[in-house]
Amino acid sequence: MKRTFVIAEAGINHNGSLELAKKLIDTAVIAGCDAVKFQKRDIHEVYDPDTLAKTRESPFGTTYLQQKEGLEFSAEEFNYIDDYCKKNGIEWFVSCWDINSQKFMRQYDLKYNKVASPMLTVTPLLKEIAEEGKHTFISTGMSTLDEIDNAVQIFTDAGCPFELMHCVSAYPLDNSTANLNMINTLRERYGVNVGYSGHEKGLQISLAAVAMGATSVERHITLDRAMYGSDQAASIEPDGLIRLVRDIRIIDSAMGTGEKILNDFEQVHRDKLATPYWVTK
Repeated sequence: MKRTFVIAEAGINHNGSLELAKKLIDTAVIAGCDAVKFQKRDIHEVYDPDTLAKTRESPFGTTYLQQKEGLEFSAEEFNYIDDYCKKNGIEWFVSCWDINSQKFMRQYDLKYNKVASPMLTVTPLLKEIAEEGKHTFISTGMSTLDEIDNAVQIFTDAGCPFELMHCVSAYPLDNSTANLNMINTLRERYGVNVGYSGHEKGLQISLAAVAMGATSVERHITLDRAMYGSDQAASIEPDGLIRLVRDIRIIDSAMGTGEKILNDFEQVHRDKLATPYWVTK
């Protein structure tokens, strides 16, 4: 039976709070997700000094630097997350935005890697990730087919298992721009499994992706969409996540094999209904 891999993207919706991160992990566990994912950046590698010096009001201060630093976890906090996820029986992994962060995460020997859409064009980072040989989810938002070709070639050459994830990078996504038929396009072009990373409001688009054969679904999660943060509005609250996973599992069980089978219960109805009286008289 098809089983869609469901990823609860905590991302930076923890707002730098370990207690909030624990609640997001709990939310993923209760809903029955397969994994919970976070993000990791070396701020001074990802952003240039002029950008970090700009004014930006946030709960963490008045500069872009303070805002970005406030959203990052320390090594001790990642140690706690690693232990907490293991105790609660859920896989966790991280999308890294630079090579230093990718190397840092190796100490946890995580099962999966993730390429975030903005990083799909960063060839040195792709090669660093592919060298690890872990199953990697590659999001394809804000990219061209030529750029996806390059990423696929890097992972193929490295012999690193991967699946693509159709994604449209809008927060939140307008349903009319979801372009779910790209799932088929990517599957046919590359001959690989294709998942869906969604940023829409609601659940319908993600469920439609599953019905189209998406092998994985990733959605941002939050405790409250009204909280501070750029990803909160495109996230699913706890009750919504429970419904999403429940409905994904229903669709998984309904997909079948595609082989035409005359079931025993159908035979009973056939015996009663398939030969009308007018045929036999």
